[in-house]
Amino acid sequence: MLTPEIRRYWEREACGTDLTIVGDVPLLTHGWFERIETYRYEVEPLIHAVAQFTRHSGKKVLEVGVGAGTDHLQWARAGAQCYGVDLTETAVKTTKAHLSLYNFGSNLQQANGERLPFCSDAFDVVYSWGVIHHAEYPAQIIQEIKRVLKAGGIFIGMLYSRHSILVLKMWFRYALLKGRPWRNLKEVVWHHMESVGTQAYTVAELENLFSEFSIFSAKTFVSPYDTRRLPAWLSRFLPDDWGWFITVRAVK
Repeated sequence: MLTPEIRRYWEREACGTDLTIVGDVPLLTHGWFERIETYRYEVEPLIHAVAQFTRHSGKKVLEVGVGAGTDHLQWARAGAQCYGVDLTETAVKTTKAHLSLYNFGSNLQQANGERLPFCSDAFDVVYSWGVIHHAEYPAQIIQEIKRVLKAGGIFIGMLYSRHSILVLKMWFRYALLKGRPWRNLKEVVWHHMESVGTQAYTVAELENLFSEFSIFSAKTFVSPYDTRRLPAWLSRFLPDDWGWFITVRAVK
């Protein structure tokens, strides 16, 4: 089973809170969280455009994988009824502290997204940004998301793209330069991207995973992780189809 190993990896620190981001700012303070938020939206500005937080004011929203609570705070600020789960105790505690500093609350639980602790047909929106692909059984999480969404409810999220510049750079590093060119892209991501077992997809594969939803749309974006260490002039010509992020919108 991979889940205990995945949990141990992410228990070390909530996603997006490593020292290269927060520096020497005291833990769980306003300044600490502000550094995390500033970095997140500078590196991934498309989050606001995709999530459209303010459009869901008053709606019942579940976030699967809350991390440091940065996006969760945006849902709360937008007036959503907030619920959140994370595989780790660290993320739940960090997110509770984050929202509390800004006088917001949320129903937060430590839980595996493969078995969501909610009744069926409970939520207007389920949101998950960069999380599902880390699970041992991503397809099960998607089934659970569909179960807890109301009829006509929306899933909004992002998953990793296998046919991307970032994965190609990883293949050069962990396969070609190691004298193992037979290693495929899927294997490289599985073993070398964050926690073990990480998966990355094609749009067609995601369409299949979300096949029980009535509407599915996806768009791929080049990310700063793709363009890192590439000349600026070259980065401007890279097509989004070669990007690391696949954003998904699916209606139950």
